[in-house]
Amino acid sequence: MPPNAKPAPGADAPEEAIEPSTALLPAVQQLNARRVREGFWPKFTRVAARIPFADQLLGAYYATRDPETPTAAKGLLLAALAYFVLPADLVPDLFAGIGFSDDAAVIAAVLATLGGHVRERHRVLARDTLARLTRRE
Repeated sequence: MPPNAKPAPGADAPEEAIEPSTALLPAVQQLNARRVREGFWPKFTRVAARIPFADQLLGAYYATRDPETPTAAKGLLLAALAYFVLPADLVPDLFAGIGFSDDAAVIAAVLATLGGHVRERHRVLARDTLARLTRRE
């Protein structure tokens, strides 16, 4: 990067990538999409059995993969999913009992606003996937 060039918003600070005021910028959406693409399944399969909002999280994930989900909704859903994936967040996930409370709050807030974009087909996929994952454990 040239010395005068500024990085895209959210490119160097994880907290900027999930900031609602920047979450819809194309560079931030691309960054969040990459974070989710690379980190969602490894983390989700590791912790799904321990988080009560796994079905909502997975439904949101499937909504981001659906070409019928509007771009703006995908951007904010991806921001919430990226927050879940990021290792550094408000309450570290390693604290038993409370570690995922901030992740749950972020997902709940986004779904309260955009829940209509998580369609029944996404919820069915989420339930089926969770059933398969829990049978393996």
